Amino acid sequence: MAFRSHTRRDALQILAGGAIAACAPPGARAQAVEISRRGGRIRVAGFSGSSADTLDPARGALSTDYIRGAMFYDALTELDEALQVQPSLAIAIESDDAIRWTIRLRKGVRFHDGSPLTADDVVFSLLRHLDPRVGSQQKAIARQFGSIRARAADEVELTLVAANVDLPALLSLAPFYIIKNATTDFSRANGTGPFLCQEFSPGIRSVAVRNPDYWRDGQPHLDEIEFFTIADDMARHDALMSGDVDLIGGVNPRLAPLLRQRGLQIMEAPGGAYTDFIMRLDQAPGNNPDFVRGMKYLFNREQMKSAIFRGYAQVGNDQPIAPGFPYFDASLPQTVQDLDRARYHFRRSGLTGSRVPMVCSPAAEGSVEMAILLQHDARPLGIDLAIQQVPADGYWSNYWMQAPISFGNLNPRPRAEMAFSLSYASDAPWNESRWRNPEFDRLLRAARGERNESLRAEMFAQMQVLVHDGSGVCIPLFLSDIDAFSPRLRGMRPRKTGEFMGFEFARHVWLAS
Repeated sequence: MAFRSHTRRDALQILAGGAIAACAPPGARAQAVEISRRGGRIRVAGFSGSSADTLDPARGALSTDYIRGAMFYDALTELDEALQVQPSLAIAIESDDAIRWTIRLRKGVRFHDGSPLTADDVVFSLLRHLDPRVGSQQKAIARQFGSIRARAADEVELTLVAANVDLPALLSLAPFYIIKNATTDFSRANGTGPFLCQEFSPGIRSVAVRNPDYWRDGQPHLDEIEFFTIADDMARHDALMSGDVDLIGGVNPRLAPLLRQRGLQIMEAPGGAYTDFIMRLDQAPGNNPDFVRGMKYLFNREQMKSAIFRGYAQVGNDQPIAPGFPYFDASLPQTVQDLDRARYHFRRSGLTGSRVPMVCSPAAEGSVEMAILLQHDARPLGIDLAIQQVPADGYWSNYWMQAPISFGNLNPRPRAEMAFSLSYASDAPWNESRWRNPEFDRLLRAARGERNESLRAEMFAQMQVLVHDGSGVCIPLFLSDIDAFSPRLRGMRPRKTGEFMGFEFARHVWLAS
């Protein structure tokens, strides 16, 4: 699956090695450890959630949806801590040309209602992303699916409209979790995952209980997880300090020292999530190239890193591939604050002396503080960045990508192709600044099918340059995910793919006896 060489034989060899690592039965000592870990109940508080929470993997959009998905469902593949593809419900994904793929399924897997996993379930789960009535969050990627059919009870043929060597990695995304054929009711989850859905109340809470028939040996460790949202920062941290919850996400960097003083554990995962500044290029003032350039020179990235995020971040460079991720281009010159250049471009834009509204919200992490710093630095240059702070509730539907200037907050994408397809291609669903570049689109199509790794890396590097120079998005920082938890909770490990161990903590954690 992780194509170092793109032959059928290599694909089989790589996947077989991954299957051994992921699914081989543990030795006697390991079995004893697993038995001692089993049992217990924890309460977990996330920071985002609403009445729009869903158990439909295709429609999931927030971290809370992904966390529930990892409890109740499985994907065909998964990414390990090194972002390498490993098997899950699929034991092999093979292709000679990266267009026509054969997916062979694991035998003996059952849904929570007792029915066996078959090829029909996979065909249904993938094809529904192409149905506009479903409202799939991954329709931009699913458009690459040409045809999908069952060739046997445990074998699926997936033909793409064009070659994509990253297909096995794409199939690890949470929206591509596998559901039972013909499922229409998502009031409860009927997946193959490590937990059964005992309760799901959108915007309130979910209760997951151990799946006694889970196909993966040694998982899960816990008997029960209660998961809910506490949107208020202080209230969420207080709940952990008081012992009302065992694990929280979205830790405020300012409060991390206080949590440590109380004997709680802090886990930082440097990753690829970011809060970005969005200037729509299809309306004023973003349709003025000099204004956009001036704003990018205005950002004091180092100050934002230290003052807002207390060092829990990496400096960004206005393109979405983070340091440490595949295909990151370290040779791209770093944009730094240059107030003289910013003043020059603002004067050329003709907007000096203008009032420019800027919408921010606590919903986009750190955006309110970023807005304050930008306003302070822009004022002496003759630009009045007028802060319009709006509540978190309704921000993503009413302001994000709607206002001429706003802030976004995006989860990490483990592959460059995903980041570019979802947010920067001309037809991307989350093309925040409405940027369109035919050369970028051409390179993206070419990179999907390119088997030569050095050529592929060169294409992704060129795309980073185009986004950096031309889009209306400024990415000043890549944010670390910070989780905090009780010392009795064990097994937490940082992952680049997001908070809560890439949303999959439920599969791995246990309580100390």
